[in-house]
Amino acid sequence: MPRPALRPAVRVVVPAALSLAAALALTGCADKPTATAGSTAAGGAGGPITVNATDTACELSTSTAKAGTVTFQVTNSGSKVNEFYLYAEGDRIVSEVENITPGLSRELKVEITEPGTFTTSCKPGMVGDGIRAPFTVTGTAVKGSADSKVAKAITDYKAFVASEADEFVDGTKEFVAAVKAGDVARAKSLYAQARHPWEAIEPVAESFGDLDPKIDGREDVIADGMALTGYHRLEKDLWKDGLQKDSGAIADQLLADVTEIAAKSKTVEPTALSIANGAKALLDEVATGKITGEEERYSHTDLWDFDGNLEGSRQALAVLRPVIAERDPALQKALDADFTELSSLLAQHKTGADYQSYTALTDADIKELTVSLDALSEQVSKVPGVVEAT
Repeated sequence: MPRPALRPAVRVVVPAALSLAAALALTGCADKPTATAGSTAAGGAGGPITVNATDTACELSTSTAKAGTVTFQVTNSGSKVNEFYLYAEGDRIVSEVENITPGLSRELKVEITEPGTFTTSCKPGMVGDGIRAPFTVTGTAVKGSADSKVAKAITDYKAFVASEADEFVDGTKEFVAAVKAGDVARAKSLYAQARHPWEAIEPVAESFGDLDPKIDGREDVIADGMALTGYHRLEKDLWKDGLQKDSGAIADQLLADVTEIAAKSKTVEPTALSIANGAKALLDEVATGKITGEEERYSHTDLWDFDGNLEGSRQALAVLRPVIAERDPALQKALDADFTELSSLLAQHKTGADYQSYTALTDADIKELTVSLDALSEQVSKVPGVVEAT
């Protein structure tokens, strides 16, 4: 059965920008062009840290900042679509900003309360390890918020993540059982719905190093020296190649990885800022993978993924609604209108209880969805500035 677009219980997508209790030194190295850091004076106090991202360089105006809210102003001066990441130990994503087209600037606010060594990375072409360099945070910042509305938002978001994580495990169990039983028709019918909770909490889940590509990596991971496993390997088996001798083993590993990442997702401690960043990151996921039809290249169930990302973004902002409505009521009104519009457009592509295949979309359909998505993304990008701790 398809899930409702909005549940009564407020749901939470833990974003990539999560405060870490303690950040340890990172050892991320890459056989990519070397990043360039400018001044090493403390950042944050004198305005945003500028990031000049090109096709061959990732130049930061400073390689250090004081603990607290750190703001990066990322400008793509190259010819390829770019991304900017901040990693903690073990390549855990602390925060990210995706889909930075040539000539575009994007702001990323990150709340870091403890000192440590991190890694910055620009990814021209949105592939590979990126152009990396160390980034140091000094001092400590006050943890938590005295605002009761913010505190409740965080509690509600954690409950949302826990609920979605449990649902992801349950759905994967059913899907895996069908694959191992050789029931191709049932496995196909369960595939998109099993993945839906993952799409809703993707910014939280994908922060856990190699588990994300093991579960959700597309064939592109082969170019990075990884095996194609997880959902997309089984997608290929079900829709293209037929079940293989090792499909059962792939399914067993998928369930083990999903169970592990679901448990880890429940341990994440979000902040209002990280929730807001996650809401925007989910819309970036739609823009870079779902609305283009690149995510589900064999099943063409991209509209299910689109719905999952959109729901996760909407629910993330639902927990923040009391904060946004109090501080910027005009923005809350615009968010409501734009979410309603995009949801309505997406719903037009349902056939009964299921979404149509992505291949059924016309160029006009894709353009209409893209225009609506861009309008919503613009409004959501304003939320971090509204909820930022002061």
